[in-house]
Amino acid sequence: MSMESKSVKTLGKNNFINLLMIFGMVSALFIVIRGYQLGLFTSQERLNLFIGEVGILGPVIFILLQIVQVVIPVIPGGITSIAGVFIFGPLWGTVYNYLGIVTGSFINYFLARYYGRGLVKKLIGEKRMKDYTKYLAKGNNFDGFFALAIFLPVAPDDILCLFAGLMNMNFVRFALVILFLKPWSLLAYTLGGNYFLKSFLWR
Repeated sequence: MSMESKSVKTLGKNNFINLLMIFGMVSALFIVIRGYQLGLFTSQERLNLFIGEVGILGPVIFILLQIVQVVIPVIPGGITSIAGVFIFGPLWGTVYNYLGIVTGSFINYFLARYYGRGLVKKLIGEKRMKDYTKYLAKGNNFDGFFALAIFLPVAPDDILCLFAGLMNMNFVRFALVILFLKPWSLLAYTLGGNYFLKSFLWR
């Protein structure tokens, strides 16, 4: 493949990623505005009625949204995780959050392994790419750091999953960390989100 062909192919990938990011931002803004107009943010009864009307499509759309926000970090994951509790309640909100985030994390891992540093830099930005690369170059134990970060609710999981793929972290070890440690950080969002809703919105 010639250099010109490679450049065209790379440009096409970059344009596609940019379009996805713009689409994600516009979609998120539309959802917030429409939800406010319908009174879904201030009335639990209206929200429950809306969910009942949407049916099975609601959870499917939300899980897909979680997958997208993990792969293309347009919306902070903490916001969508709390939104899951807001929309579906503590139990099912946590379940749908878990399914979407785990799936997105696996996708990130394999995207980084297959496409490499170029795609990762495009997704997270050059500055964060340099910062994380600099930290990991110090010889820190990435596997241990990764496990601790996934357990904590404030860590940038999407970025770390990309770096797990870049650093060829063993997939079985990666999967075990995601499957068994991620629920604890989601539980923190569930408890915090539920408290916030009952204390400040649904009085």
